[in-house]
Amino acid sequence: MALNYSESILIARSADELYDMIADVTRTGEWSPVCRSCWWDEGDGPREGAWFTGHNETPERTWETRSQVVAAERGVEFAFVVGGTWVRWGYSFSPVPGGTELTESWDFLDEGLQRFVERFGDDAPAQIADRTEAAHRGIPATLQAIKEIAESS
Repeated sequence: MALNYSESILIARSADELYDMIADVTRTGEWSPVCRSCWWDEGDGPREGAWFTGHNETPERTWETRSQVVAAERGVEFAFVVGGTWVRWGYSFSPVPGGTELTESWDFLDEGLQRFVERFGDDAPAQIADRTEAAHRGIPATLQAIKEIAESS
């Protein structure tokens, strides 16, 4: 499996409206199949360099992550890196007739792969494969949920 993945969906909303929705990480729990809630570090918001915490749940485990915003250009791109160097999640917004093509992308970065090797040892390949499969399942579900929420408001 590739260690990066992306999918796109057409949403009948402007790029700026979708950006405002997605860059408000406190709303992530509304559409993510894994992330139940997020909150900004005190006084922060969607700007490059900002940090936030995400609370995640699957049937197997519950955990929190710290992420740093690495791209925050309204109507163009919003992206963050889990752990600051491990996994990059991004959203790009392309205006098209009838709305916006929203693309969600996931990249397992070299430092993240190394962290998994250090943390999981011989089980690292299985753990990496599990996270990769979760991204392949989660991205289309997330995009569909964002579409439904955005188009119903």
